[in-house]
Amino acid sequence: MKILELSAGLPVRTFAQGSPVIEQGAACGEMLILLEGEVEVLRDEVRVAKAAEPGAVFGEMSVLLNTPYTATVRTLKPSRFAVVANPKEFLASSPEASLHVARLLAKRIDALNSYLIDVKRQYEGHDHLGMVDDVLGTLMHRQPKASLRPAGPVSGG
Repeated sequence: MKILELSAGLPVRTFAQGSPVIEQGAACGEMLILLEGEVEVLRDEVRVAKAAEPGAVFGEMSVLLNTPYTATVRTLKPSRFAVVANPKEFLASSPEASLHVARLLAKRIDALNSYLIDVKRQYEGHDHLGMVDDVLGTLMHRQPKASLRPAGPVSGG
């Protein structure tokens, strides 16, 4: 996997089983790439995912959105991560790394859309879940906030 090649020279951090790797709400600073092990991802203490595939990336949403970490990542087995100390610089300097992260995010959005569509089908005709339509519409047509646009003037290159 190309992301593993790109992270080959980065520092490595090891975590014991049951250790927090990233804490939801903590200030974002690093992005982590799973080299080996298994982790769970928790949002408000609810497990939303498990990952064991080398090359899985954590902290990228917070980096891209300039927000604190949006979830907790905790090890299920002893795990090792490549540590990207300057993730914006890393992504800006590597189209391959940026494409890898974009693919990961696209897979998550696709899975979320599939889940929401399944929920919508299960509860079709029940007015109390009309909000699913709103959520789907928001996901499909959401525009970025002004704060996410590049700062400064755009040059003609």
